[in-house]
Amino acid sequence: MSLSPDGPIAAAMPGFESRPGQLRMALAWSEALETPRVLVAEAATGIGKTLAYLVPAILSGRKTIVSTGTRTLQQQLMENDIPL
Repeated sequence: MSLSPDGPIAAAMPGFESRPGQLRMALAWSEALETPRVLVAEAATGIGKTLAYLVPAILSGRKTIVSTGTRTLQQQLMENDIPL
């Protein structure tokens, strides 16, 4: 998996820490992208939600809509997280 401790994300992001909850969420997103179902997920601050949904979305090659609650988070996604 891309979010594992020895995966490509860890290699691209110095200081990246693989988190078990992040890995579980990423797997759930991957499964949801491959099947005709909806996934609604909630997780605590710091679990790594952003990469947990972005990495599977990018790897799927499908068009994906990401909705953020604030412009600040939108800016973070566009400037920091998606360019990875």
